[in-house]
Amino acid sequence: MADTYQPLLGKIALVTGAGGGIGKATVLKLAEAGADILMCDKKTDDLPGLAEEVAKKGRKAVWTGTDMGVMDDVNKLVEKAKADYGKIDILVNCAAVSPFFGPVLQADERLWDKIMSVNLKGPFFLSLGIAKLMIGQNLPGNIINLASAGGMRPDPMLAVYAIGKAGMIHMTRMLATELGPHKIRCNSISPSFIRTRFSKPIWGFPEILDWAVKQIPLGRIGEPEEIANVVVFLASDASSYVNSENIVVTGGMYAG
Repeated sequence: MADTYQPLLGKIALVTGAGGGIGKATVLKLAEAGADILMCDKKTDDLPGLAEEVAKKGRKAVWTGTDMGVMDDVNKLVEKAKADYGKIDILVNCAAVSPFFGPVLQADERLWDKIMSVNLKGPFFLSLGIAKLMIGQNLPGNIINLASAGGMRPDPMLAVYAIGKAGMIHMTRMLATELGPHKIRCNSISPSFIRTRFSKPIWGFPEILDWAVKQIPLGRIGEPEEIANVVVFLASDASSYVNSENIVVTGGMYAG
């Protein structure tokens, strides 16, 4: 391990949605970079095993069950961060839901409330809670939000999800503007088609996958590790002057 480049050595990272494809890849990449991890997910079945994988990399990981759509859970997560580590240097808001794929005219209030509570409200208030902890540390902090390319352009059949991700992109800019004077950077990442369990209902259809690949100059969809690599970059001093940005990771899908 001594010969491994670890730009995040001594840092503590909180990763939500850690059981998902991008979340899990992010946990492992952050650990490889030297960070200890507090990870959470609504479904915790995979988290003990993930903690063991982190331990094999020589880092510490603790986990907890958190529903990002429940404010009491969000508040408890902030308190757990204080109790287990005493500080958080990096927050990665990765948790998200997308329970509906269909025409916007079929959207209802229940769908709206579910998506917005998990994908926008929860991350917003978690960011505020962790930001206050960061400010109390009087050390540089870093908030990284996993948004979506769908938050930048209309995303047919995923209207409410896309609207929520558009809100996350703007939330990122607002937080960056107000938290910058406190030495807290805030950036977002907007992936397109990534090979995860979360997005399999879309790319799992051969005709949709074929259509998507034809739109991407690299000729393939992305892998979770490729998003996690961007997270590590934004979390490290290599991006020390990057703030309020939305990093688009689509394989060139929007080049045209």
